[in-house]
Amino acid sequence: MNLAIIASFIIFTSILSIVIRRHNRTEAKQQEQFWEREQRANQVRRKSLESLEYVTIPLEDLPTTVMNQDVVVQDCIDTLTSLSREKIVNLAGYTNTDLKLAYGTANITALSQYDQNFTLLAQTLQKWAETLYNCGYTAEARQILEYAVLTTRSDAGTSYRLLASLYDQSGQPEKVKTLYEAALTLTSHSGKTIARTLRETYRYIDPANPN
Repeated sequence: MNLAIIASFIIFTSILSIVIRRHNRTEAKQQEQFWEREQRANQVRRKSLESLEYVTIPLEDLPTTVMNQDVVVQDCIDTLTSLSREKIVNLAGYTNTDLKLAYGTANITALSQYDQNFTLLAQTLQKWAETLYNCGYTAEARQILEYAVLTTRSDAGTSYRLLASLYDQSGQPEKVKTLYEAALTLTSHSGKTIARTLRETYRYIDPANPN
């Protein structure tokens, strides 16, 4: 019995050792590839940013007159007004290395700022919509969320879930499916998670594949 236990332990440790060595080799190779790519990226010269898809904020088309005496709402509107004068780009899913390879190392500071502006935009739109929704302004909340999700391509899961809920409550399953399809096209890692959540919540999205 003791020999069997010892033999099993030896086999286990041998297999574990092999797995660890393979993992270390894979990790070392990935690190090597990363630094090679990073080195190439750092040598790329500045390129034009004209081809970027800049986000515009159509304040005149958003419900800025609703509850605009509310402190939270007014703060959101002020933030959006300020952002409307800045350059905004959705760069979710792209690493700094990706951006340097595409546009040059000299542009990385500007690109990072554009991306930060987009993050603030997505957060502000969600906060604004949620505030209006909680106060009963569902149509206005929906308008803001549609701009956030379908126009700016925000990957804020909360925005997707709330908008899907509004569509579902108003008997528009086809629009929930549209949200699901939009989530699948997101470049960020959040896309698949959002799509899975919608599919699990609204089984009619894909009855043949509910999981």
